[in-house]
Amino acid sequence: MLARVRAAAAPLARNADLSRVVVEPPRDASHGDMATNAAMVLAKEAGKKPRDLADAIAEALRAEPLVEKVDVAGPGFINLTLKSHVWGEELGVILDSGTAYGRSAMGAQEKVNVEYVSANPTGPMHIGHCRGAVFGDALANLLAFAGYDVTREYYINDAGAQVDVLARSAFLRYREALGESIGDIPEGLYPGDYLVPVGAALAAEQGPKLKAMDEAQWLPLVRAKAIAMMMDMIREDLAALDVHHDVFFSERSLIEGGKDTVGATIENLRKSGEVYEGRLPPPKSGNVEDWEDREQTLFRSTGFGDDVDRPLIKADGGYTYFASDIAYHKSKVDRGFANMIDVWGADHGGYVKRMQAAVKAVSGGKAALDVKLIQLVRLLRNGEPVKMSKRSGDFVTLREVVDEVGRSAVRFDMLYRKNDAVLDFDLAKVIEATKDNPVFYVQYGHARAQRVFKNARTEMPALPETGPERAAFLRAAAIEKLTDEGELSLLRKLALYPRMIEAAAAAHEPHRVAFYLFELASEFHAQYTRGNEAPHLRFIIQNDPETTMARLALVQGIVTILASGLALLGVEAPDEMR
Repeated sequence: MLARVRAAAAPLARNADLSRVVVEPPRDASHGDMATNAAMVLAKEAGKKPRDLADAIAEALRAEPLVEKVDVAGPGFINLTLKSHVWGEELGVILDSGTAYGRSAMGAQEKVNVEYVSANPTGPMHIGHCRGAVFGDALANLLAFAGYDVTREYYINDAGAQVDVLARSAFLRYREALGESIGDIPEGLYPGDYLVPVGAALAAEQGPKLKAMDEAQWLPLVRAKAIAMMMDMIREDLAALDVHHDVFFSERSLIEGGKDTVGATIENLRKSGEVYEGRLPPPKSGNVEDWEDREQTLFRSTGFGDDVDRPLIKADGGYTYFASDIAYHKSKVDRGFANMIDVWGADHGGYVKRMQAAVKAVSGGKAALDVKLIQLVRLLRNGEPVKMSKRSGDFVTLREVVDEVGRSAVRFDMLYRKNDAVLDFDLAKVIEATKDNPVFYVQYGHARAQRVFKNARTEMPALPETGPERAAFLRAAAIEKLTDEGELSLLRKLALYPRMIEAAAAAHEPHRVAFYLFELASEFHAQYTRGNEAPHLRFIIQNDPETTMARLALVQGIVTILASGLALLGVEAPDEMR
């Protein structure tokens, strides 16, 4: 319908940017099936009042064979009601397409890099990492479904001071494995039991010889082993969530192996005028703790929309984290990514502008970075905060949560709220078998629909059991038999799936898929309940095979879309609930 609206508007607003025209369901269903802002956004370029342009567009749309009625409301909104057969025909498309329904070519196979998790390799994943992992993975699924060529990337922060702390902590466990009594873990080191296997592995491989070395000698050896084992553990934790990355990019690779990619990046930016030597004014906030009044190497980030220019080299001659991050994102540009998405914790919000400025600088303005900030997760049990984990020492691990409530409950609940809103994750509530638990309600919708088919075979023994064969069998149904308002509402909801997919992908908001699935499941449950109360509305009508076939076709459409959407979220679509 969007193409038809744009076609109707084009002659009335010549040379206007039609990409701003959208067609979507109105908030109030009584206003019709679709609403468009065409007249509101094109009026200025058309040189007409919005209401006058709306009347002209409406007149053109009334000639469309799919349109039953067109109304102009308010200052120029256009509401459309489509002919009833449109929805039935779209159900036929769903039956033909199966779970490929809604797959889009919108992305045109554009390369997009989604970097997510990227936690420091200093311990097991915790519940905060979990939310970012689920969000990034679902977003990558969504973008791939919308036609993008997606690369899933993890940036290993293995070059900072924190991995030296990790090495010293692992060395303590190494001494312990050799029989020493190490007592309490000193403050400043990592206290979790997860480093005990690292110490044991070092003892088995190296014997006591590391103890005879100076720290400068044993530190790189222990650090490399600890990082490798931590990354193995992180991959295992992520696999429990069914999260897998295509690329693991090492920060240390930017400065080791006989190359200095960070320094080269700084020099390239200096040649183009984006790096200079200068002094920074004191921060306006008055917080001067991290401010240095000295001549230093600065990135001219204010030239790209940032608030202040940013240091690249520390007083001791080492690179700042920001300098390494610039070189890392330059590597993405060099690998052909003009479209980048980074998933960060909300505590990195102040870092967004400078990183977006850097991406513009290293790409000559050809690449864009969208940063999605993930808010905190408050872990609860029956409304009470959950105590910290013994394994980690100071937090509850991702693996402990997944093992307790299951992958599907974790993933759906993490996505059933917008990423920039704080999430209360209650370990008791996410496994409740009630309609107040969104993941249960949606999964139960899929299982209940499958049970309808199982029951239908008593009346229709020829009904195939598997989805594709069943959909082909039901393609012969007389869809025009679906005349109840609840049935028509479900048909409309199903037909919105492709538009929802494209809108969610464009906005980088996978939570829209979760919301849609809950709404679809809720409408299905409501129609099922109506059938219990009014037998003539049941999905299976004895001695009326035509009506039964039509309603089973509708249920097949619901099963198809629920399975498709849950797959995008990485959530199971069970055939029965136990």
